[in-house]
Amino acid sequence: MSENTATAATPEAGDAVTAPQTDAVTTDGAVTTDGAVPPAAGDAVAPAGGVSKAMIADIEEAMKDVVDPELGINVVDLGLVYGVHVDDENVATLDMTLTSAACPLTDVIEDQARQALTTGPGGGLVNDIRINWVWLPPWGPDKITDEGRDQLRSLGFNV
Repeated sequence: MSENTATAATPEAGDAVTAPQTDAVTTDGAVTTDGAVPPAAGDAVAPAGGVSKAMIADIEEAMKDVVDPELGINVVDLGLVYGVHVDDENVATLDMTLTSAACPLTDVIEDQARQALTTGPGGGLVNDIRINWVWLPPWGPDKITDEGRDQLRSLGFNV
């Protein structure tokens, strides 16, 4: 009867040592098997082109430069921006609504958004934008931020 014995090899100086594969758990509970924790939502990520992907918070801040032409208040504080997604090519898709589906100024708002997000130092935050006009849930005064309400009150609106 022969005995099988295994001995662990000890790495020599200069040998590459590979760490054991471990699972990592992200803040949202997702598990990866390569030990790397994927970026959290909103983190800047370097897409294939090597340019950093825009952060959602930066896009929302830049969108405060987009002003509703009728009310004179930015679209973020009016609650017109429902969501922002940035793809791997650094193209932002904005889910937006308007105070009225009959608003004739969608082109003006889209032009302002493109200007706010794609121009500036270094070429802007994103490479391009798309606006997905959505009507559900319908916009209402409840969507206005506290700062937006203050701005409207200063213009004489009762909100």
